[in-house]
Amino acid sequence: AAVDIVGGAQFGEILNVLKRGGRYGVSGAISGPVVDLDLRTLYLKDLRLIGCTVLEPEVFANLVSYIERGEIRPLVAATYDLFDIVKAQEAFLTKQHVGKIVLSL
Repeated sequence: AAVDIVGGAQFGEILNVLKRGGRYGVSGAISGPVVDLDLRTLYLKDLRLIGCTVLEPEVFANLVSYIERGEIRPLVAATYDLFDIVKAQEAFLTKQHVGKIVLSL
């Protein structure tokens, strides 16, 4: 499974790495809403595309429990002290990072 908030040019690459029967969830398009889709990838791999906007209340709690059990790990690109929020925003705006930019209290 893959969850994407970026969209854009990497869309096809993400579909290519999914296993047969894989799921692609999307909840944003910060890199661009228009993507190239080779329909053969979709149907030959039996992929499911899922739009995610509103989640059931237990979804966040389940996500936290997966993280706490070490079953999934968020990818952190950089951590900034809250006082360096301007630097964090500047790094975010370059769009050169992979993962989350974290503010530390």
